[in-house]
Amino acid sequence: MNEDESLRRYGLRPSPADLPQIRKALLAEADLEQQDQDTELMKLCCLQLFNAGQLDDVLLIWQAKESSFDAHCSIDVQLLCGAGLAATRAHLEADGSPDAAHALGYLLECEAAGNFDGFSVTEQARWRAEYYLA
Repeated sequence: MNEDESLRRYGLRPSPADLPQIRKALLAEADLEQQDQDTELMKLCCLQLFNAGQLDDVLLIWQAKESSFDAHCSIDVQLLCGAGLAATRAHLEADGSPDAAHALGYLLECEAAGNFDGFSVTEQARWRAEYYLA
């Protein structure tokens, strides 16, 4: 599946029934070697999961982001926060895993650098939808 197929099949706000397939596609791409990854598909999958707003997807998005240099640069840190910045921060703090600690540290660094100034889940979803649907 590529980015266009995923967008056609699931849209930007997939139904809960479609989320397992999106997660599966994201994991499959993250598991590929860097030169074989489709970071555009990965970014779309992350946006679809962001729009679902489920905290259980935070670490999956983080793992995809960290799967390669290109993925790290392509997948914005804000996409971790579909449930909101405070809720994401609290979820990562409560998780306690090494991945969660690393994600939380990065999130806090980005927050301190101003990457979340004026952050709003609604606004993020709106301008990202304009990108895909324009």
